[in-house]
Amino acid sequence: MDAPSYTPQDAPVPEGVVVVERASTAQELGPKLNRTAADVVRFLMQQGEMVTATQSLSDDMIELFAAEIGAEIRLVDPGEEQEVDLRRKLGIDEFEEVDLSSAPPRPPVVTVMGHVDHGKTKLLDQIRNANVVEGEAGGITQHIGAYQVERNGQKITFIDTPGHEAFTAMRARGAQVTDIVILVVAADDGVMPQTVEAIDHARAADVPIVVAINKIDRPTADPQRVMSELAEHGLVPEAWGGDTIMQEVSALEGIGIDDLLDQVLVVAELEDLRADPEGRARGVVLEANLDIGRGPVATVIVQSGTLKVADPVVAGAAWGRVRALLDDRGQNVDSAGPSMPVQVLGLSDVPTAGDEFVVAPSEKIAREVAETREHWKRLSSLGREAHALSGGARLEDIFQQIQRGEAATLNLIVKADVTGSLEAVTESLRKLERDEVKLSFVHRGVGGITENDVQLASASNATIIGFNVRPDRKARELAEAEGVEIRTYEIIYKLIEDVEAAMVGMLAPEFEEVVTGEAEVREVFRVPRVGPVAGCYVLNGTITRGSKVRFLRDGVVIWKGTISSLKRFKEDVREVQAGYECGVGLSDFQDLKEGDIIETYEEREIARTATG
Repeated sequence: MDAPSYTPQDAPVPEGVVVVERASTAQELGPKLNRTAADVVRFLMQQGEMVTATQSLSDDMIELFAAEIGAEIRLVDPGEEQEVDLRRKLGIDEFEEVDLSSAPPRPPVVTVMGHVDHGKTKLLDQIRNANVVEGEAGGITQHIGAYQVERNGQKITFIDTPGHEAFTAMRARGAQVTDIVILVVAADDGVMPQTVEAIDHARAADVPIVVAINKIDRPTADPQRVMSELAEHGLVPEAWGGDTIMQEVSALEGIGIDDLLDQVLVVAELEDLRADPEGRARGVVLEANLDIGRGPVATVIVQSGTLKVADPVVAGAAWGRVRALLDDRGQNVDSAGPSMPVQVLGLSDVPTAGDEFVVAPSEKIAREVAETREHWKRLSSLGREAHALSGGARLEDIFQQIQRGEAATLNLIVKADVTGSLEAVTESLRKLERDEVKLSFVHRGVGGITENDVQLASASNATIIGFNVRPDRKARELAEAEGVEIRTYEIIYKLIEDVEAAMVGMLAPEFEEVVTGEAEVREVFRVPRVGPVAGCYVLNGTITRGSKVRFLRDGVVIWKGTISSLKRFKEDVREVQAGYECGVGLSDFQDLKEGDIIETYEEREIARTATG
């Protein structure tokens, strides 16, 4: 490669913010910053990064070079800039002012949030079951992640997601689905950490909150205390002159459910929710999965227009013609209007939760848009792999990195049963990041753990996390051969706890010393072939065989070691408590004197948290 005709330092740096795509090569990055590919490669080699001009660069490498020459850059995912053109092809104008004042009202979309164990699931079940028609064959035949209920002739849509993790994940992707949040707080437990999180998420989304004070049937229920705690977090009950509706319910007994639905309808009326049912449908993917018999299945919620069977559609990088629409009772329907959740069959691939769902002007355009997005998505994941290969590590390698004072990156491949779970797991894991340990998601996908996942994990030094999915036999065998770690879970909290514990384990442990026992030497015996044995009286705590021990003489530590033998009279014992006498043999200490103090202790690791 020819050397540049100028010295890099002298070339002017582009003014303003330069947009750079992730996974750019040195050949692509150089000209954007008024440099050559050789300048980029040479600089990175000086930093110990052996790269070629055509190799995808990690985010860190791109940012490092930009900082070196003083350029201001904005990293975007491949295809982000082109997305504007793709949306134009689909007939979407971001800046078009839509007048909905004369449009008909639409049902409110409600998300239920709250602390674990406060009764969210029970409440959702109670609401759903109360609306199942008596004698209907099989009741509700399937669970699709959302459902509609009717109250006084008005419909309400409930989203049954894995909680506020998924709610946040969707918001992060620009999908504003929820109109009202029902915050469930247990009357016998009060405001808990996840309650506060839910309040913060709802506020950030600017969504009204209706509080359901649950478990009022319990003897320890104290709704007034709950109201008081919520008021401290800015949710002042209407009864106290505030503007937050609070309804006492018992999901277990079915008390107050109808009143809660009435309150939701009151809030919906105040919000004046409207949508145009005419025209091509647009909406959001709530969750999606790969069904063995039916192929990719997406649960979507329609936000405007009407979705019909045979419509050509695009959802993220997936496209297709709607083969069938199923409602929340598993019944085939011909169309779905605003706020209606339906399962869509006929897509080419599994979309991601939070992806926008659009009816395209034609099948040809739908295919073109999806394939272009898929191309850029692939480039983006190549960039992530480049980043992982350049700087990431597995669980077992990270501790050494931190010991050397380096920031460590834990590489993860995350697989889940549906996209809603995948987003929820990913967002929850992202919250665990701290300065010493970063997370890099090498790959995320829906479906079982395959050989391809194991090969990628092996190449990128990653740990595979599976949620509600398992590796097949070939994947297991390959993982064993390649030394790839696979961890599978069925409970999201357990998954998060384990990864958090692993990350905390990556940090250099902190210890505190705890004195467990104190004994005074009253007499010294010489025992043949054993050596000196201290006849002691235990003053405090417990003296245990095998304990770490130190000898104090006039408060000065004169020896440290371990207790090799411990006897009461002539019997070997494991421990001796305060107030008793014992014989103590020490590992390799001979200089025993009456009046010496034996202090046993242990070093306990101080629990570190992923936020500390």
